[in-house]
Formats: sequence, C-alpha cells, structure tokens
Amino acid sequence: MDLILWRHAHAGDPYEDAELDMARPLSPKGERQAARMGDWLNRHLTESTRVLVSPAQPTRQTATALGRAFKVAEALAPGGSVDDLLMAARFPRSREAVLVVGHQPTLGLVLARLLEASEPSVPWSFKKGAVWWLRWREREGQGQITVHAVLGPDTL
Repeated sequence: MDLILWRHAHAGDPYEDAELDMARPLSPKGERQAARMGDWLNRHLTESTRVLVSPAQPTRQTATALGRAFKVAEALAPGGSVDDLLMAARFPRSREAVLVVGHQPTLGLVLARLLEASEPSVPWSFKKGAVWWLRWREREGQGQITVHAVLGPDTL
C-alpha cells in the first residue's frame, strides 16, 4: 500500500479563532505550490488512488489543484490524531494507494510513528505544500515501510 501525505499549501498566518482558521484560503503563493505539486502527483499517482482531505479550506483548495475527486474526512481535521488518520486511510490494509491532504502536527506525527523515530511524540518537520510518499509492503510475514519520495513544492 502506498500512503501519500500532502501538507496543505501556504495559507498565510493562522487565525487564533479556530472557526475562522478553518475557512482561511490559500495565499497566491499557496495556489502556485498546490498547482505545481498537483501536476507532479497527477503524473505519478494511479487512477485508482483514493484522495482524503481535511474539511479545512486550505486542504480542500490544495486538493482541488489535483483535479481529481476527493472525499472530505472529518478525522483529518486540525488537531486530529495519528490513529484517526491511519484508520481513515485504512493503513496498511487499503487495496489502493491513498493520498491524504492534511495538517501539521498530525502529518509529522504520522511520519514519526511509521518511520519509527526515537521520539514518536515529536512531529517531524513537514513543509507547507510538501509530499511524503510512503510504501508499505509485507515481506516474509513482516510489514516494512520505505520512503518512496519526499518533495517540497518549491523544488518542482
């Protein structure tokens, strides 16, 4: 199973009010980041890739740049847990690749857990608009995760 984590693109500074922050749109820079990464992803994702998106505006706008259908998943909202994200993605048992468009620190905590960081409670750094592509395979009865790709939006 492939699990692709995509942090929403640049949306300016967060608002203190959580409701207003959920509606914060991408900045012009974020729109460019999302378009570049969306183009790259479309060249590499399979047609059957399932796309899950947080209900927040910046994640929905980021996913829209991909030009594919996506499902809004409440489990991916800001402040969501690693377990909620992995359950929504059906990791590691999904039959198709899953692209998750979400937020820090949850995405960084997913990386810390799956890549067995020495401090799994400390989120890994995850640049706005960046993608981490993980691949899970079962070999000799053991689950194994490899990093397939890591891309920042400004490197494309």
